[in-house]
Amino acid sequence: MKQLGGKVAVITGAASGIGRELAAACAAQGMKLVVADVDRDGLSATKDLMPSGIAVRTAQCDVSSVEAVQRLADLAFEEFGNVHLLFNNAGVAALGPLWSATPEDWKWVLGVNLLGVANGIRSFVPRMMAAGDEGHIVNTASAAGLTAVAGSGVYCASKHAVVALSECLLKDLQLAGSPLKVNVLCPSLVKTAIADSGRHRPIHLASTNHDTAAYDLRVRAGMAASEVSAADVARMTIQAIHDDEFYVLPHPAVRLRVEERLRTIIGDHQHLQPDGLPAETDEP
Repeated sequence: MKQLGGKVAVITGAASGIGRELAAACAAQGMKLVVADVDRDGLSATKDLMPSGIAVRTAQCDVSSVEAVQRLADLAFEEFGNVHLLFNNAGVAALGPLWSATPEDWKWVLGVNLLGVANGIRSFVPRMMAAGDEGHIVNTASAAGLTAVAGSGVYCASKHAVVALSECLLKDLQLAGSPLKVNVLCPSLVKTAIADSGRHRPIHLASTNHDTAAYDLRVRAGMAASEVSAADVARMTIQAIHDDEFYVLPHPAVRLRVEERLRTIIGDHQHLQPDGLPAETDEP
């Protein structure tokens, strides 16, 4: 998809981090924006950062809610007529060993990270298909959706599911003869607010893993040391849309980790660690 000027982008998780930078990158292309998040103040700040002359609508939206995402779709299509770029970007993280992950950890993380993407697809894609225009559905997964990381089992499970869902969505669209395309974004550690995503965790899902401290320190240290910024990720994502590249891997090291994992799967044991597993990343 080469021409984005005047087209419409919907971005969830747009109150900070990668979502905010995606909004800025789309605005730089001259797109109209619908930005959504549970964080109303953060959304206002994102809107204020957009260039003058860019049409921006904000919507407070919990993507784990079918009804909330349907209302978001209604807003976007009623306001602008069609959606050309859908960024299912909202995400949260819960850390700690799997055996002490709580049922609430699973409900919260899968609700936002996986069902949030599924809800976006259900509410937007049929209308995008009916319009018949070119467009992209960009699902934010993670390097943790392509590898395995100690202390991030719940998060990894959600992101592996997003990668698989995105691969299936692409095949479904191809089978249907739709011009819509799919990208799956898989960044490693970036300086964002995801390490503090618990600040928006619902009270009824507050029971969390009691063994998170060491993993949290490791993640924060990795984020602080990252040489790839959220703006870099957004720029690479827009380029992947222009180039129609399905996998978006902003961190070069992730490609090596994926290769190691695939060697393990196909039985090349020369690249295994002593425990029989490929080397892990620092992704949460």
